[in-house]
Amino acid sequence: MNTLQTYLVGGAVRDALLGLPVKDRDWVVVGATPEAMTERGYRQVGADFPVFLHPETNEEYALARTERKQGKGYHGFECDAAPDVTLEEDLLRRDLTINAMAQDETGNLIDPFHGQRDLEAKQLRHVSPAFREDPLRILRVARFAARFHPLGFRIAPETETLMREMVNDDELSHLPAERIWQETQRALGEKTPHVYFEILRKTGALGTLMPELDALFGIPQPETYHPEIDCGVHALMSLEQAAYLSDDIGVRFASLVHDLGKALTPAAEWPKHFGHEKKGLKPIKALCKRLRTPKPCQALALLVCEYHTHIHRAGELRPDTFVRVLKACDAFRRPERFEHILLCSEADARGRTGFETRDYPQAERFRKALTTAKGVDVGALRNKGLEAKALGDAIDKERARLIRDALADEGHQT
Repeated sequence: MNTLQTYLVGGAVRDALLGLPVKDRDWVVVGATPEAMTERGYRQVGADFPVFLHPETNEEYALARTERKQGKGYHGFECDAAPDVTLEEDLLRRDLTINAMAQDETGNLIDPFHGQRDLEAKQLRHVSPAFREDPLRILRVARFAARFHPLGFRIAPETETLMREMVNDDELSHLPAERIWQETQRALGEKTPHVYFEILRKTGALGTLMPELDALFGIPQPETYHPEIDCGVHALMSLEQAAYLSDDIGVRFASLVHDLGKALTPAAEWPKHFGHEKKGLKPIKALCKRLRTPKPCQALALLVCEYHTHIHRAGELRPDTFVRVLKACDAFRRPERFEHILLCSEADARGRTGFETRDYPQAERFRKALTTAKGVDVGALRNKGLEAKALGDAIDKERARLIRDALADEGHQT
């Protein structure tokens, strides 16, 4: 009991050194047993290895441990959390040097793998060759690259090489879909989420994990409308714009995958992509099924895929087409989701070289159409004896009339 030592570790130490807010604090305990922890009032929660919750703060305290690779994938590890495991041995098993620092109870920094030096050099570098034993670390490093990209961080060349070798060794195929989506979802929440997918593609991981998205790279589209030409580059640019427009994960994901159908265009038809909206529905469903993406994310992605080009043409649509698109997107019952569809369409329009700061009046035009169409007096139509299909048709006709009049008042030609 007297030899028990507690250290603050990982992200809390890293972020404090970077001058960033510390959100969560994790602790490592050296020289303890599970029995010693429970005697002090800690509650054990770890199933795979001993992790305990502090009786007052509820912060996580893990026993110092080592790990040995026993098989393929993320779960193939044997854990040793004996009291004689040292702090340095525990830090050695971590992914990046900047995450392998600790502080003792008096605030002294313990940095056996030069994490502080890599912080100053803005390098994401693996701690040891044991990095290659956990394929999830490929995604984690890509996520950290997305998080710290605004600060100028880059992946160390030797770490990037190691990540590429791990992909070639087929380690990624053993990762559970839930963990892939968990890392991807967290990456989508970063300030520069496009960097995550850039790193996955650069290391070859994107082709294994998200082949539908990887297939867009190298596919051309008309330079007049897409100066960046490459469909994959456009997908990442759209995601980058979505990150400026919204913090919503669904908006960012849908903006990323809205053009998956362009990868299915026969080469003879390049650079045009007729019907890519409908073609894109199948690969989105396949991607979401493999990653076990939440249903709301998939639903939004499918609607954006199918209707974003309709929204782009808001300046030329007939009033009855406005009504059809609003109904197809369930805009009358789900106005919040329709707003997300508009944001994705704007991200798509701005996700092109030279168009990043362009206005997108189409969104406001659709917002006005929706607000106007909600003004239909359904009760008055019912009083005329209309019901069932006749009532629905009358409502749609009146919606179209109101939209026509409202847009005509703006001076638009409809």
